[in-house]
Amino acid sequence: MTRELGLRFATSLPALTAALILSCSEEASPGQASGTGGGVASGGTVSSNGGTTGGVSTGGAAPKGGTASFGGVTAAGGTTAKGGSPAIGGAVSMGGSTTGGSKATGGAAATGGSTAAGGSNGGSGGSVRSPGCGVTDHLKSATTTIDVGGKQREYTLDVPENYDPDTAYKLIFGWHWRGGKSSDVVSGQIIGGAYYGLKQRAEGSAIFVAPNGIDNGWANTGGRDIAFLNAMLELFESKLCIDTSRIFSTGFSYGGMMSFTVGCDAPGVFRAIAPMSGALYSGCNRNGAAPVAVWMAHGTNDDVVPLSDGKAGLAVFLEKNGCSDQTMPTMPSPCVSYQGCSAGHPVTYCEFNGGHGPQNFAPQAVWDFFSQF
Repeated sequence: MTRELGLRFATSLPALTAALILSCSEEASPGQASGTGGGVASGGTVSSNGGTTGGVSTGGAAPKGGTASFGGVTAAGGTTAKGGSPAIGGAVSMGGSTTGGSKATGGAAATGGSTAAGGSNGGSGGSVRSPGCGVTDHLKSATTTIDVGGKQREYTLDVPENYDPDTAYKLIFGWHWRGGKSSDVVSGQIIGGAYYGLKQRAEGSAIFVAPNGIDNGWANTGGRDIAFLNAMLELFESKLCIDTSRIFSTGFSYGGMMSFTVGCDAPGVFRAIAPMSGALYSGCNRNGAAPVAVWMAHGTNDDVVPLSDGKAGLAVFLEKNGCSDQTMPTMPSPCVSYQGCSAGHPVTYCEFNGGHGPQNFAPQAVWDFFSQF
């Protein structure tokens, strides 16, 4: 079997190389991204009040262990990263910062007289209930669309089977990599199960969202993906019971870049983000000074998104959160926790020996990090 796959790859290499060269020439204009690689169709769309669509094809399971290559990324300054096999797309640097602000959440009184998450001890506080709490005609699990400035944007919403409209749920966004689709995040195609392995760990305590990017990526040109985020938040908070003090974001590669961007451009909205092998290619409004807790991972030999670009993203949040440059080892190895960060806004950094791929330790580590709030 291994020999057969090797022969098939060798015979297809010239065609793949030509396709990559053509793709790079088409991506010369800043702010444009073209998705490559195989995405899994999400099965049609329905109206935003939530009807289900056709089945989702998983497209096969990812190999266990090790790292996977996910295609090329054009880094800032126009340099194309070399190496890696042309597997599931890549991501393109868009440069510059995004435009447009984001809707601040919160403002509501915490239930039960307790404080919202992010108090002085950094642990869990009381929930901040969205206006959708108690709504009986709530949204249902579906792959559907929402109008964003006249353009229909698609996402998959996953509401717990035993959803209670009077219980405030965590809200977790899972952003796909370049060349992927929301259905890949839903099916758990590359790591640990659905929604980067978090759904099974949530055990019905969270609502999950897998948005679909334009051209299978998150260029965020003109702030279009932040506008998409804001439209989803407005709808979900009006039609679902969400704890607005516990909204989280994670993603791999381009999905990690979008997680960085929401941490920059949605101040006060996200309690924590968990970018994996990401960078600031989707933009970062550094005027958004509100701190946000961060868990991130990056490979030392990443030839798609260079380690230095990932560390540039780390540096932004270390400054934002007021952290020192001192670290302490934390679980799982090889992660470290930065010291001196502002209360309730820890930063955990996991630099592993490997390339551009999600790590098997990530699902549990990310869930544990989110669960402390």
